[in-house]
Amino acid sequence: MTDAPHNDAEVLALAALAATLTDARRAERFLSLTGLSPDGIRSRLGDRALLAACIAFLEGHEPDLVAVAGDIGASPEDLLRARAELE
Repeated sequence: MTDAPHNDAEVLALAALAATLTDARRAERFLSLTGLSPDGIRSRLGDRALLAACIAFLEGHEPDLVAVAGDIGASPEDLLRARAELE
């Protein structure tokens, strides 16, 4: 099971992406800054670069990073480690 850490990072990043997109203000900012559309995101859900970019987006505004981490039952440090694994 050598892929387990990567899978964990992907699962955590997917949860962070879902939490990001369920908050209207955060979702609007994410879509605006990335230029992605909802369809574009759906088509790239397995893309490690997209998942890492979502966490990087959250890092850009610490209150969002902390809020999303709390929403998904993780620590901000967990998210940062996941991003590093995904990059």
